Amino acid sequence: MLYEYLQRVEDNRRGQGRQYGLAGVLVCVILALLSHAKSYRQMAKFIEVHFEVLNKTFGLGWKKPIGYGGLRRVIHGVNLASLEEVFRQYSADLALATGHKCLVLACDGKTLRGSFDGMADVRAVQILTLFATDSQLILAHQDIAEKSNDIPAFQGLIQALGLQGKLFTVDALHTQKKQLYS
Repeated sequence: MLYEYLQRVEDNRRGQGRQYGLAGVLVCVILALLSHAKSYRQMAKFIEVHFEVLNKTFGLGWKKPIGYGGLRRVIHGVNLASLEEVFRQYSADLALATGHKCLVLACDGKTLRGSFDGMADVRAVQILTLFATDSQLILAHQDIAEKSNDIPAFQGLIQALGLQGKLFTVDALHTQKKQLYS
């Protein structure tokens, strides 16, 4: 099911540079990460070790496993907006298929460790995550804008997903009186 959804992610690569299909690379990367791979080399090693099974199971049609350099280039070129859109569709459909109503939703912002770069004057990346507690599914992610906080990102996420009328658990930050929720 996941592989079919990953085939919907927009591939921005030129036609001549598509030796490895984007959906195949993404599903292999996800499986490698679930197997505790923490670097491009470890992901490529996972793909190399399980190459025959992955190639047969997903019908990838690869002649040889992708190397870590090629893997890195493909991952860095992924259209993140398209990937997030497909992820949200997958999560929503998975929640429906399992019969969960997603009545109680938890929302929390996190700063990604190691994402700050003082030399390049790049601030740490902050992401807001929406989690359905009854189905234990992550429904969406939202970047938190620079010089902002969770509140506007949370409001935008609720509007974008059409989740009015649900019960949310959020941080105390969201109890500010000046901030009105729509």
